[in-house]
Amino acid sequence: MARYTGASCRLCRREGTKLFLKGERCMTGKCALERRHTAPGQHGAANKMLKEYGMQLREKQKARRYYGVLEGQFKTYFEMADKQEGVSGENLLSLLERRFDNIVYRMGMASSRKEARQLVLHAHFRLNGKKANIPSMILKVGDVISLREESRKSTKIKELLEGLSAQTAPQWLEVDKDNAVAKVVALPKREDIDFPFEEQLIVELYSK
Repeated sequence: MARYTGASCRLCRREGTKLFLKGERCMTGKCALERRHTAPGQHGAANKMLKEYGMQLREKQKARRYYGVLEGQFKTYFEMADKQEGVSGENLLSLLERRFDNIVYRMGMASSRKEARQLVLHAHFRLNGKKANIPSMILKVGDVISLREESRKSTKIKELLEGLSAQTAPQWLEVDKDNAVAKVVALPKREDIDFPFEEQLIVELYSK
């Protein structure tokens, strides 16, 4: 399964904003963006005025990296969103929010989406009571995610469960923190996504 294996902090510096790819580290002084505000590379410090296409491309890359999705899969999500009723940009964000790995992150069972992806791949969770280990699965309203009983014995899982109470779940996700169970009760709305995306730029990029 293809995935990005390079330096996470490099991506944040390239986009010029925190993408929270390394969990708690992003909230400390160790964050690379706090120490170096320039983009990576030999010419990273140069002031560059982005044209229309550049702005659209950067916004697409920002969204893709924020959710940990590769290029081909991101384009597929856009095509799915464009065929749905409503605003294509908002539909796209709704699909990305309902990825299996993102929901595990949103319910507070991982400090980052990368960690959530690993937990899903290792089959620590059940979807509607059945084994599920595909991070890219798009969940629908009514789906229930639960922690596998055998996984509760893991030291790492115990640490995550201890920190679960401090997390705040979005309104579209109903979380039983005592039992580490989450249910999708509604489709994510634009106001539920607190990251400052300009999704219209992504729509304009793919509409060329």
